[in-house]
Amino acid sequence: MEPAVLRDDMVDSLEHDAKGVVSTEAVGLALREVPRHEFVADDRTAYADQAHDHGGTTVLSPSLVARLFEALDVREGDSVLIVGAGVGYTAAVAAEIAGSRHVHAIDITRHVVYDARTNLASAGYEDVFVDCRDGARGLPEYAPFDKILVEAAAVDPPCKLVDQLAADGRLVMPQGVGEQHIVAVEDGEQVDSFGPVAFAPLLVEGEQAGAIERNRTAREDRERAAQAVQRGWEYDWIEWE
Repeated sequence: MEPAVLRDDMVDSLEHDAKGVVSTEAVGLALREVPRHEFVADDRTAYADQAHDHGGTTVLSPSLVARLFEALDVREGDSVLIVGAGVGYTAAVAAEIAGSRHVHAIDITRHVVYDARTNLASAGYEDVFVDCRDGARGLPEYAPFDKILVEAAAVDPPCKLVDQLAADGRLVMPQGVGEQHIVAVEDGEQVDSFGPVAFAPLLVEGEQAGAIERNRTAREDRERAAQAVQRGWEYDWIEWE
């Protein structure tokens, strides 16, 4: 069956299921246009409503992507930042709505950034900007952003991301540890909640796949232990002849 037909079937099911996760024309059209098979290794299930694992990152299910974008309310021409580039699928959906040149995506893991760039170019979204950055620090060179989508959970919205919002900007992210909910933030305040989710936590430098030291607690403990060691000639063992 042709991918376009499969996409239409996928979106039809999301529009008419019990939860009606697709409710706006903009989100529905974007999901119908983005060739998800360019971002998912298994073509047979590219248009099934399920998540996929890829190189240590997760390709979100279509229904979850729809929920995030319904909450984010992206408009044509909006400057958009995606924190957690993943395989690039979410950035492609944003590009369909806002325009490729208005979409920026960052990820803390370098090989993920390379994969996202490759996938986006193959799918026709080569103008999306993708860079390797610490997600909590955002992309200040391109701020302010009208919309910021964080695809990782945190206890509170990172301050630097909130600071990079435009005056009337909107940030959407999964908030919480253990029990998480999609929340929308405007002017530094939570303005809405969109139901429970389960996301991996927002990583800091050193925790990404491929890092030399992935466990920050172990690293900090080792550094503190090293600082506590008394050093100097008076503590060295002397071999007397």
